[in-house]
This record gives sequence, structure tokens and C-alpha cells, in this order.
Amino acid sequence: MDNKSVKKIIKFLALIGLIIQAGFIIPLIVAFIYKNIVFIDYWIVSTLFFMIIYLLLKKTSLELTIKEAVLSVNLVWILGGILGAIGLMLLTHVTFVDGFFESVSGFTTTGSTIYTHISILPKTALMLRSTMHWLGGMGIVVLGIGVISTINPSTSIALFKSESSGIGVTKITPKLKHTAMQLWKIYALITILDIVLLKIEGMSFFDAINHAFATVSTGGFSTKDQSMGYWDHNPLILWTTTIFMAIAAINFIGHIKALKGDFSIYKGEETKWFLTMLIILGTALGFVHYFGSHDSFFYSFTQSFFNVTSLITATGFTTVNYSKWGHLAISILFIAMLVGGCAGSTAGGVKIIRYVIMFKNLKYQIKKILFPNAVFSIKVDNLPIKADVLSHVGAFIFLYIITNAIVSFYLFASGYDALTSISASVTCIGGIGPGFGAVGPVDNFAFFTSMQKIVLAIEMIIGRLEFFTVFIIFNKNFWKP
Repeated sequence: MDNKSVKKIIKFLALIGLIIQAGFIIPLIVAFIYKNIVFIDYWIVSTLFFMIIYLLLKKTSLELTIKEAVLSVNLVWILGGILGAIGLMLLTHVTFVDGFFESVSGFTTTGSTIYTHISILPKTALMLRSTMHWLGGMGIVVLGIGVISTINPSTSIALFKSESSGIGVTKITPKLKHTAMQLWKIYALITILDIVLLKIEGMSFFDAINHAFATVSTGGFSTKDQSMGYWDHNPLILWTTTIFMAIAAINFIGHIKALKGDFSIYKGEETKWFLTMLIILGTALGFVHYFGSHDSFFYSFTQSFFNVTSLITATGFTTVNYSKWGHLAISILFIAMLVGGCAGSTAGGVKIIRYVIMFKNLKYQIKKILFPNAVFSIKVDNLPIKADVLSHVGAFIFLYIITNAIVSFYLFASGYDALTSISASVTCIGGIGPGFGAVGPVDNFAFFTSMQKIVLAIEMIIGRLEFFTVFIIFNKNFWKP
């Protein structure tokens, strides 16, 4: 890329850096309360740094081409990882690699952690982790669209396509900026509602904010070593969190439409299949645990639905060490890890809509074999699916499998057992958090080497950007003028 493109990308990154710092005002307030001067100094210096860069390049256009937008989106997540890492290094004295892993895990809403004793971390560090979740949940770039659209609307659609999760780009207003702003408004509204309910039900205000941030972003960072198991005695908190995790895993466009009286997305095939899978897996695990333990029926189903919802939405909260529930329970939970939430939500994973399309395509191919002269079409919600969408979904599934296989083999070759290797890869690429084996619900990722943590952090970014946005930059044609 030429010098002009480099300047545009640097200016864009400076703008996003300022947006991130604006989001970091939340932990900054906590830093003032608890007198964490080192974070206050860091925030001031880094904010001034980005402001100076932006002002120096104020005459540079922000009209990004598709290629420039794609590269910018990749760099945004690295930038976020670095900014969060520096903050965590200063507050908790971890290495840069550990801080980068934790920060990327935060921004990508993965929720995997390198911290063993979370409860003793400074309050500012805890709030910083949760804030990274909340910013990353709806997407730093989607937030940036609201700002960038006022400068150059043509850039916004390129960024939105690169950043958004799902099959396609959906606008509910003529201007993409307004769509982005409405998404953030409903996101904030749901978060505030969750905070209020958690506070009423017994959490401290600080814990309620942190856990609402982690719930609505489907992130999973907690302020407690036991995660949500700290409130194991309070079923109201567990069921409230279960419901809000499910809400966050449904298309947010649907939530906006619902406020206007349009419940069409809630009635759509993807939402129905998501809720169906959640109920089936939660019920199955509930009976498995009930008949395999001495716990009450209500307790068994509370724990089962909470943990199934946590994994299927890629949130990653835990309440118990479910890895001790037996092989059948682990199998059910592993299926939940592979399912994922809905497109257009904060949830990670493959996404339900892709499974729906692939199964419909399978049914279509069987029909074509049986009735070669008949004319069939693949429809979702009575709308035909185009051939390029089918190709895109097939390519996505292939990249998901190949990437998982490569990272799993890498970890297995490094000496870890198969369950740890596979689940560590699946949980990072799907933005889930806990896995099985050595990265189970009561464990963490601290034991991995620095190189392995970097690989897993990169895998989180690849999964968050859903493969194509990352892999396209490795194509030689991408760099041609």
C-alpha cells in the first residue's frame, strides 16, 4: 500500500484508539476511587498520544477502500489487545504476552483467562477486563461507524461488512450510522436492565456492573475465582443471568424491531432453532445430572440450563466443575460449545443460521439425487438462499474445521492431551472461554507457553472476525494496487 493509504489507516486507528480510551473512562472512574494512579497516568498519556496523531493527520481523508477497511479491522483488534495489555501490565504486573492474551480474550469476548486468583486483582483491573468485554461485544468498529459516518458514509459500509457477524449486512434505517447507534442504544439498555436486576437480587453494585457487562457481551469474565458459582446459593441471580445470556445471543436487530412492535426475527427459523437447541441440551443435561447425583431436581436443572446457556452462547460463565459430571454430560456440553448463538448477536461460535442453511442444503442435495429433473430451492423463513451465500457458508465451515485442526494439532504436538488441545482450540476460536481437560471450568490458560498464548490469541481474533476478514490479507492479490 502507498503512503496515502498508510496515513488513512493510521488516522483511523487513532480514532478507534480515542474511542477505546473513551470506553476506558469506566475503569478510569474506578481508578480515581481506589487511587490507582498508574492507570490514570496511562489513560492520560495514551489519550493524548492518539489525539496528537489524529490532529497531525486531520487533513488526511478517512475515505477507506475495501482493502484499507479490511486491513484496518484486523489492526483494530491488535490495537485493542495492546492497549488492554499495557493497562493490565501496569495494574497486575503480568508479562506483556499474558496481558495481550487476557486483553484479546476480553475484546473478543472469549473470556479465557490467565489469572489464577481473580478475586485479589485490583478493582480497576477487574473493571478494565469487563469493560473490554462490553466494548468488544457490539464491536469497536461498529461503534466507530457512528463517528466515521459523519465524516464519510462510504467508508462505513466497508467497515460494517468486515466487522459484522453473520450471513449478511442488515440495515434497519436508511443510514448505516443510525443502525449502528440504535444497536448501541439497545445494547446499553439491556445492560442497564441487567445491572438493576442483579443489584436487586443481591449482588454488590460493582459486581452487578461487571457481570452485566460480561453477560450482555457474552464474554464471561467474572470478579470471583468461582465465577458465577460464587452466587450458587442464589437461583434468582443464576436464572436472571441465564435469561440475559440467551437474550444477548439473539439477533440485536430483532430486539430493536421488537421495541417497534415487529417480532418477526423472534419468530424466524434461526431464533426458533437456537431456543430449541438450548431447551433440548439443557433438559438433557438436567436429567443426566439429576439421576447421576444427589442434587435436587430444581438445583440440577438450574445448574444445567445455566451452563448449557453459557456455552451455547459462548459466554463462558461457570457455576460448578461440570467436567466431573461424567462423559455423557461432557458430550452434551461439548455439543453446546459447537452450536453458537444467532447471527447479529454478541455470541460467538459457528452461528445457528449456518447450521440451518447447511442442513437445508443437505436435504436439497438428497432431493436432487432422488428427483434429478425436479426444481427445488433452499429457503429460510420463506426467502430463497442465493448460491453465493451457500458457497460462503460452506467455505466458512471448512475454514472453521481447518483452523481448529491446525491449532489442535499444534497443541497436541506440544505435549498436551487430546481433550485439552481440542477444547482449547474450540473455545478460543468460538469465543467461549472454558473448555475441558486442563482448561476446564475451574482451570485457566496460565500454563501455556508464551508462543502458545500468542497462537491462541490470534485464533480468538480469527474467530471474532469470522475467518475471511483475516485470511484475505494473506492472499497476494490483496496487496496488488
